[in-house]
Amino acid sequence: MYIQKSFKQEQEVGSLYIVGTPIGNLEDLSPRAQEILTQVQCIAAEDTRQTRKLLAKFSFSTPLISYHEHNQQSRGEELIERLLAGESIALVSDAGMPAISDPGEDLVQKAVRSHIPVIPIPGPNAALSALVASGIQTQPFLFLGFLPRSSKARKCELAKWAKLPATLLCYEAPHRLVSMLEDVYEICGDRIVAISREMTKKHEEWLRGLLSDCLAYIKESGTKGEYTIVISGVDSIQEEEEKVLWWDQLSILDHVKYYIDQGKTKKEAIQLTAKERGLPKREVYNLYHTK
Repeated sequence: MYIQKSFKQEQEVGSLYIVGTPIGNLEDLSPRAQEILTQVQCIAAEDTRQTRKLLAKFSFSTPLISYHEHNQQSRGEELIERLLAGESIALVSDAGMPAISDPGEDLVQKAVRSHIPVIPIPGPNAALSALVASGIQTQPFLFLGFLPRSSKARKCELAKWAKLPATLLCYEAPHRLVSMLEDVYEICGDRIVAISREMTKKHEEWLRGLLSDCLAYIKESGTKGEYTIVISGVDSIQEEEEKVLWWDQLSILDHVKYYIDQGKTKKEAIQLTAKERGLPKREVYNLYHTK
């Protein structure tokens, strides 16, 4: 076990600051984040071009170093060495809180294993911002990040969570949004959703309502910008209704036949059918054998 007292002890190593940056509007950079970004020896940025715009806005001159998914192994080791040597470093993402759906997660894990203090400097987050403004139940919720790119893998991932009574949060790029929402509709059904685009920016837009209606609008209007999607979870009443509806259109005989086709014996099929329909087994048995 390692106990970190972030501000109450002298230390020979530096600190890794996880700094939240604006998700759109640069005015959202907190005073504390501004202070940290000027005090550290360097800023590790996912995209130095994007972060340079932020630094220019506030006239900061702190050195930048790139840290992204393509160099995270070698650059991560370099950053850990600098931290162990006593330098303090701020980790920033393109936008929002680092280490969420970006390579910063790996650097944080390395720092924790090396007993380097990791100190969060809270800031904007697209997923939580969308959740609290969605109008959908805010807890419990499950953050899925970016879903897999292929439809098959995406459907498998959605199927893991489709029956949870939890609001689902995810991100998506504009060129995959339509296919992603089509997969959500197929696996999860016509849920209530809130879809936000370009949050905190000039062209911020929200779609709230049934997934089918939002999907139709997006297909007609096109996509542009980054999207955050909030999907309502399954409630207990809806879940119970879904359990009944699958056989509701079947006759009793077809219900029995369904289970036989699934490999059940006639006796097992009759017992299952009777149980699900709340009927005496004898009644289902007699009906089946007098067909």
